[in-house]
Amino acid sequence: MSAPRFVPIVGSLAYIWDRDTDRVLMIRRNARPDDDHFGKVNGLGGKLEPDEDIVENVRRELREEAQIELTSLTLRGTITWTNFGPNDDDWLGFLFLVDGWEGTPPANNEEGDLEWVDRSTLLAACDGDAEAMKQLPMWAGDRHFVPLVFDDDPRPFHGTMPYEGDHPKSWTYQRI
Repeated sequence: MSAPRFVPIVGSLAYIWDRDTDRVLMIRRNARPDDDHFGKVNGLGGKLEPDEDIVENVRRELREEAQIELTSLTLRGTITWTNFGPNDDDWLGFLFLVDGWEGTPPANNEEGDLEWVDRSTLLAACDGDAEAMKQLPMWAGDRHFVPLVFDDDPRPFHGTMPYEGDHPKSWTYQRI
């Protein structure tokens, strides 16, 4: 008997970091109650379209969601999420740190409000700070990988995070 095939949804997730102010652009998914991410704060990005490479995907998504044109981005890692979200989807995500762009993001888009968040607050939420977590309700698994997006290790990370319900069952990663 062969193992089940892994046929993930492929997408990007970008963290736009204004190094001058040390703030990160996040989206508060509050526009559509039927949104799988409703009530969560997240980076920006989305699903890969046919005949689109992953860099063009993140460029298109940030153009659509934040009305910005990227001038500098770095692949920080990849993650496989299995049984993720209310539909138990499998995902392969490419995570980017964006530190150069042109344009000014609007206050909101069709998915929710765009907010500049102090990076220290974002990282405090990842560390389990109750007040920061209250300000930034994220997916439970985000606290494991978001610090890796911003750390000083130049090597990308490659992780896997199986989910059960709204919570990760485990998290493993490596850097090469």
